[in-house]
Amino acid sequence: MQRLILASSSPRRKELLENLRLKFEISSSDADESFSEELSPAEAVMELASRKSAVVAANYPDCFVIGSDTVVVHEAEILGKPVGEQEAFQMLRKLSGNTHSVYTGVSIISPEKEMRFYEKTDVTFWDLSDEEIDTYIKSGEPFDKAGGYGIQGFGSMLVKEINGDYYTVMGLPVSRLIRELQKIGYILPY
Repeated sequence: MQRLILASSSPRRKELLENLRLKFEISSSDADESFSEELSPAEAVMELASRKSAVVAANYPDCFVIGSDTVVVHEAEILGKPVGEQEAFQMLRKLSGNTHSVYTGVSIISPEKEMRFYEKTDVTFWDLSDEEIDTYIKSGEPFDKAGGYGIQGFGSMLVKEINGDYYTVMGLPVSRLIRELQKIGYILPY
């Protein structure tokens, strides 16, 4: 039987794979998440996803390992996870009333090979008041999420519209993932 390993402790990615009715295990990756500023956002997320899956695949050589990474890009600036309320406020102020792009890269390592891909979704925020931003920051949601928000939670109130795959913004483009898993030789259990 083929084993599937998610190289992430993200509760959102776990939930998304569970929604696909896949049987999988979790092995969190401690891969270095720094990257060269010379890389494009697409290259950066694929490189980081590859690094994460490779660290875990070294311990599970006979398995299919999924690594993923997400970044938010506003006016060519990659916004990571905010450290502290002030940084979260500054990020959300930048995104207010504007459109930004969310890139999620995925790496799948099988016993024979690796394949990588990314998806990009554009997200437009409402014009946000300082009070709305403060309320959102007080919820605690911004601090473990790229760009300082989570579309699936309380942060949904910030989003005016999206153009692309919703699940890319959550951190795992599941529809494409299923197709790529099959291409690399993973047999779906249904």
